[in-house]
Amino acid sequence: VTYTEAEAQKLGVTGWVKNTRQGTVVGQVQGHPEKVKEMKYWLSQVGSPSSGIHRAQFTNEKPISKLEIHGFGTRY
Repeated sequence: VTYTEAEAQKLGVTGWVKNTRQGTVVGQVQGHPEKVKEMKYWLSQVGSPSSGIHRAQFTNEKPISKLEIHGFGTRY
């Protein structure tokens, strides 16, 4: 389990993340709005111990009627 997966499990959000060749991370997070907000804070301010966060940008935010992703994983 990665640091990001562990944080997502702790907060109860679902989704995925993937490191890109450009040195960035892309992904999707779904869950209760307050928990998604907490995950966004963690992604933008804390991250895994080896990460160097310079900027975080979140786009395509919208309410959904039910979770479309089960669990949280890292894609390669």
